[in-house]
Amino acid sequence: MNDKNKDLHVHDENCDHDHEEMEVIYLTLDDDSELECEVLGIFEVEDKEYIALLPLEEEEVLLYEYVELEDEEFDLLPIEDEDEFDLISEAFYALYSDEDLEEVEFDEDEEFEEDEELGND
Repeated sequence: MNDKNKDLHVHDENCDHDHEEMEVIYLTLDDDSELECEVLGIFEVEDKEYIALLPLEEEEVLLYEYVELEDEEFDLLPIEDEDEFDLISEAFYALYSDEDLEEVEFDEDEEFEEDEELGND
């Protein structure tokens, strides 16, 4: 991880900065390729935080459990329980329904390694 991770945080009514600059995260997949994703948001459901990512040039949202670690680092965990995934999907749509998400699909099967990095392009 690098120090750029400090820019990744929960975006809510208490957020006091400009969001014009797109936050990007890079996921290292099982085949060692990198997937560049826009961070759509981090949100809480039933005392857990989740992150919604949109791979650039795609219309499929990736949802993961978001766990903050020490030193501005974080971990993304797959949502393996189907009922939990449905709940998180519904929460995501409810929170971001005012944005253009009509054509967005969800992918719960995307696998990655723990070498995520946050960067801004």
